[in-house]
Amino acid sequence: MVASGNDFIVFDNRRSNLKNGSEIAMSVCARTTGIGADGLIFIEKSKKADFKMRIFNPDGSEAEMCGNGIRCAALYKAKKNARIETLAGFLNAKIQNDGINVKMTDPKDLQLNINLNIDGRVYQVNYVNTGVPHAIYFVEDLESANVRMLGRLIRYHRQFEPEGTNVDFEKILDQDVIMIRTYERGVEAETLACGTGSVASALIYHHKFIGVEGAHMVNVQTKGDEVLRVCFDYKNGNFKNVWLKGKARVVYKGECYV
Repeated sequence: MVASGNDFIVFDNRRSNLKNGSEIAMSVCARTTGIGADGLIFIEKSKKADFKMRIFNPDGSEAEMCGNGIRCAALYKAKKNARIETLAGFLNAKIQNDGINVKMTDPKDLQLNINLNIDGRVYQVNYVNTGVPHAIYFVEDLESANVRMLGRLIRYHRQFEPEGTNVDFEKILDQDVIMIRTYERGVEAETLACGTGSVASALIYHHKFIGVEGAHMVNVQTKGDEVLRVCFDYKNGNFKNVWLKGKARVVYKGECYV
């Protein structure tokens, strides 16, 4: 399945037949020796929600959640309104004609203007956790940004130890219109889109440069060419009622030997 250029292998594991998600992810997510994907999703039973989503990165690590992955999971289950359990908490998803809307967990640990010393040069980043940690670095020239090299250095910087962070390179295009490129932790490379990164980038943009209270929407242009919509309420420097809106689709179905 694909959402905004992020691709995922989805297994229906409601019978709990598959126990070794980390090992399977490392095998099937490999682009040359497996199916190839940015992540592996397990759909599992939940006692407190309609279902549980677990997401494993290609390096075998298990992520707390994934904004694009959860839209794929919601579409896979094909329930118009679903409550989904993740390691980051419970999220609600709505399938609508124009895409899939996901109500995110409230962001936390927002920090502005963190100075990182990398090889003798200071880079100023911002930080917020939107289910998973994200460092946001604003740039003027997004096309020439060395996302792979600098993203990796920020991702492993001691400031974000021990779990590390995803890294979003962000450019402001217009009022409430931004573009991002993301280095994803666990994938250890740039991906075509990142749902939680889109949310993080939109929230940091509004908090740092706009600051107007009320209901807002920021359009996020991804490298995968889809424009994701991030809607939220902002009051007293805090964000509530955060929604991520975008599309998802099934690419193909088949059998995988694991």
